[in-house]
Amino acid sequence: MEYSVVIRTLGTAGEYYQRTLDSIKLQTIQPSAVLVYISEGYAVPKETIGIEQYIYVKKGMVAQRALAYDEVQTEYCLFLDDDVYLPPDAVEKMYNEMRQHNAQVISPCTFDNHMASVKSKLIRALTGKEVCRFGDGKWAFKALRTAGFSYNNNPTRPVYESQSNAGPCFFCRKEDFLRISFQDELWLDAAPYALPEDQVMYYKMYKKGLKVLTSFDTGIVHLDAGSTMGQNRERALKLIFSEYRNKLIFWHRFIFLPEKSPIVKLWSIVAILYVYSFQATKHLMFYLLGKKDKAKAFYGGFMSGVNFIKSEEYKRLPRI
Repeated sequence: MEYSVVIRTLGTAGEYYQRTLDSIKLQTIQPSAVLVYISEGYAVPKETIGIEQYIYVKKGMVAQRALAYDEVQTEYCLFLDDDVYLPPDAVEKMYNEMRQHNAQVISPCTFDNHMASVKSKLIRALTGKEVCRFGDGKWAFKALRTAGFSYNNNPTRPVYESQSNAGPCFFCRKEDFLRISFQDELWLDAAPYALPEDQVMYYKMYKKGLKVLTSFDTGIVHLDAGSTMGQNRERALKLIFSEYRNKLIFWHRFIFLPEKSPIVKLWSIVAILYVYSFQATKHLMFYLLGKKDKAKAFYGGFMSGVNFIKSEEYKRLPRI
């Protein structure tokens, strides 16, 4: 098996990036190339292991992943963010698990949703963002009609099938990744943050017929794991805007439009109405309490999503 490592970066991850590179160098199966796709206008970082090749591309979480990868000369790719630690046998383990389960894509579980507190689980379930599932012997993560996702509350096996996951690391054939035409989802980058770009990517893989796995035993760690997001007021407002813009578009494009059953279609409408009604009520309370910026961010994101769905650009996108 030959593979290339492809990394998206701004070149500013510093120590995390060095740890990522160092862990690549220690893999039991060494890559044929380490290709780093860096945003235009950013300097090549000083961190190195001496084998990286840099390619400048347009900035964006989707733009830096939705590429043709003409530089890749191997069958397989290990897709990484610039802040991921890989144990020495990580690639070997993912490759073997993918072949063992006859799958096309595999990614590690880097967010232990099932380990969250009961209070956190209840709050997230109430908002329709994350819902835990019990007694599921097949799925790790599934997409919900609310545009959120559900997760296995008690994973007891190393590997489960998935419809969603976090995206700092995944492994697959280059040709299988190109099958999803991820460049069609550049609308995500139009928001300050591209979330939920990972869910969009994995769910599109699932809808395109690829078998996607989540592995719980790789030991792979997302070093940053979004810890810098939302630490100040401006970022928090951008996150609110982005979440409720992009989730509405995701719901309409991937959940509502492809559904053939009128009953399930109606249920999908009820689910999304619940989510946005709940959030509208919450942000109305924020407004009345003087937190007008949060309310404006929510309503701004919602209207931005509605306007995009009604736009000619959206109508020209290929159907799922």
